[in-house]
Amino acid sequence: MDVELRAWFVLNGRQLPWRETQDPYAILVSEVMAQQTQVDRVVPRWERWLERWPTIEALAAASPADVIREWQGLGYNRRALNLHRAAQRVAAHGWPDDLTELPGVGRYTADAVACFALGHDVLPVDVNVRRVQGRTGHAFAPAAAQALMDLGATVCLARIPRCELCPLAEACPSRGNRYEPLRKQGPFEGSFRQRRAATLRLVADAERPVAALDPDAVASLARDGLVLVSDGTVSLPG
Repeated sequence: MDVELRAWFVLNGRQLPWRETQDPYAILVSEVMAQQTQVDRVVPRWERWLERWPTIEALAAASPADVIREWQGLGYNRRALNLHRAAQRVAAHGWPDDLTELPGVGRYTADAVACFALGHDVLPVDVNVRRVQGRTGHAFAPAAAQALMDLGATVCLARIPRCELCPLAEACPSRGNRYEPLRKQGPFEGSFRQRRAATLRLVADAERPVAALDPDAVASLARDGLVLVSDGTVSLPG
């Protein structure tokens, strides 16, 4: 199956800018941005981020406030702070042997950086890779990682796989199966996540009095280190 998959990838793989580099910093940024964010939204933001902070040392020297402002619109803003803290750790001490020691870096992200940037023989298993492996029952080699991700994202879909387009369909024991809808996160509109995001945008524009903001959102953002509250005023961390 590896051979068929890699042949398919040559013709159908997504053209993503971070696939043209082996810089572990650039790949780390792409992986953190792509967590819970659609890839087509990530591409322009990744390019802008790397233009502003082209090295991990440049990001480490930035202020948390600037990092949070640059992240606006990508959602899940704690990712921005974790990425900044990871940059500071690497700038001060170098890349650790175990990348999960970096703030916000879990097993998948660590394996993705190790595979795509450092040349380690490890398969990063995200939700798409796990789905394809589970349905085919095949253990793919690390060299097939990007092809697996693209197949899972565009063909071997969660609910209704496009088996007629799949290069693995002939030997796949799950061919033609449909699946129950996966439970999705609740709608953003009207959610507490939306209230947090709106509050953070206001504070990113200018510091504001606590009384002028959503108090529950302010408290939640403060617990995450995304805002500071002092003398009745809310601001971004310096």
